Amino acid sequence: MTQTEEPVTGAGADAGVDAGADAGADAGDLTRAVADAAVAARVRGRRVLVTGAASGIGRDIATALRLAGAQVLGVDRDLGDPAAPCFQADLATREGNEAAVAEAQRRLGGLDALVPCAGFQSVQAVPDFDPEVFDRLLAVMLTSPFLLARAAWPALTGRAGGRYVAVASAHALVASPYKAGYVAAKHGLLGLVKTLALEGAPHGLSATAVCPGFVRTPLLAGQLAAQAERTGVPESDVLHEVILAPHAVKRLVESAEVVLAVLFLLGPGGAMATGSPLVIDGGWTAR
Repeated sequence: MTQTEEPVTGAGADAGVDAGADAGADAGDLTRAVADAAVAARVRGRRVLVTGAASGIGRDIATALRLAGAQVLGVDRDLGDPAAPCFQADLATREGNEAAVAEAQRRLGGLDALVPCAGFQSVQAVPDFDPEVFDRLLAVMLTSPFLLARAAWPALTGRAGGRYVAVASAHALVASPYKAGYVAAKHGLLGLVKTLALEGAPHGLSATAVCPGFVRTPLLAGQLAAQAERTGVPESDVLHEVILAPHAVKRLVESAEVVLAVLFLLGPGGAMATGSPLVIDGGWTAR
C-alpha cells in the first residue's frame, strides 16, 4: 500500500505545497513581518535548541531567532544549510536526544528554551499501518520531546523564564483518517505539554504548543498521491477537496505565520501562555 515517510521540519497538521491554494498574505510581507517580530520579541541572547531545523518550519524558526540575536542550536537527522549547519542526531533514540541537549549546553553555555519541531508523516489505513513506522512516529514526535525536556529540565528550571514551545498540530486536537501514528503522537505531545506546564510552573518554566492546520511546506506534496488512492479523489483535486476540507479559511497556513506565533511565545508576551495550545488552523477546530 502507498506510504509516505519523509523527514520534515515541524509539520503542522501536515505540510503544504507551493501551488493549488490561495496564498493569503503576500510572502514578502510575511517575511518582513517575521523579521520585525523577531526583533520585537526581545529574545536577544536567549539560548534556544530547535529540532527539525534542517528545513521547513524548524529552519524558519531557527533563522528568525538568529535574526533576533538569539543563540541557536539547530538539530536534525540531516545537516541542513551549510551556512548554519545542524547538529546531527537521530531523535528516535535516547542517545540522540541526550546528545542534542548536551551539545546545546556546551556550545551555547546553557539553555533557556526548547522548540521541538521534528516530525514526519505516513498515510496508511490502520490494518495496513506498518508497526515499525508507527513506533518511529511516536519516537520522533512524542518520546523525543519528552526526552529533550527531561535532559534539559535542570537548565530550563534553574532560573525563571524557561520556555518549552512544541510545534504540534491541529491533529493534537482532532483526528483524520489514515494518519493513526501522526494523530496519536500529536495528541500525546499536547498531553505532555500540559504536564510540563504544571510541573514547571513552580520553577518559572512555561510550556505550550503551537497547533497549526495544514502548512505550506514541502511534505504534503508527497502525500497527495496517497490521499488520492485512499479517497478516490483525483490527485489534482486532493488539495482543495480533501486537505483543505476542514479549514473554514480555504488556504494553507504559511510557515511564517507559525514562526510569528513561536516568537511571541518565546518572548515576554508569552510568559503566561502555559499549559494550553495556541491554535492556528483557519477555523478547523471551530466546527
